[in-house]
Amino acid sequence: MAEHTAEARTEGQKQTSMTCQSVREFTGKLAGKDPVPGGGGAAAVAAALGAALGSMTANLAVGKKRYADHQEELTKLTQQLSELIDQLLSCVDKDAENFLPLLEAYKLPHGTSEETQKKDAAIEAATQMANEVPLSIMRLCLQALNLIGEAEEKGSRMAISDAAAGARLAGAAIDAAALNVYINTRSMKDREKAQEQQRQADEMTSLGAELSDAIYRKVLNEIRG
Repeated sequence: MAEHTAEARTEGQKQTSMTCQSVREFTGKLAGKDPVPGGGGAAAVAAALGAALGSMTANLAVGKKRYADHQEELTKLTQQLSELIDQLLSCVDKDAENFLPLLEAYKLPHGTSEETQKKDAAIEAATQMANEVPLSIMRLCLQALNLIGEAEEKGSRMAISDAAAGARLAGAAIDAAALNVYINTRSMKDREKAQEQQRQADEMTSLGAELSDAIYRKVLNEIRG
């Protein structure tokens, strides 16, 4: 019975996941008045799309004689990118789940000194937690960019423009996720923690821009002639 209950719970979670919605439903939700999904969820979706384009570039070369020397690497690439896509899409729900406690913390009463202290502590803890998923999204984006670069190098030459488009999406996703980090760190009372999270975001945005630009410029120079 417990096993069936767990299975039912898992199935229910799948059905309620925002990534199970149609693209039109998700963008409609994004455009609405609810605070979630927001920039973090949108960044995760954009990065997943970018990783998917990288995977397609590799997949189109799998089994083709012209790319016989890279078959093992191409197969591994498609597997790695598929796993990244799943991880990025899971971040859409995780980002919303991590943000909700912050919304609840702001609703706490603050009429007395004790209530104010309790509310401030809850907001601080929830703010720090809200940054965990955007930082995770940024790390996954960097992994995606490295794999997209390899897919562009070894994958189908007919799809290198798609690889470059994927790199641009993943690069933009890093910047979008970073903005979620920065808007939270500015209000954190633990300045040491805030500065550490900002440092991580700064490093990843810089590296992400470098990787994304390198792939984009390489492909642009090749296809424009």
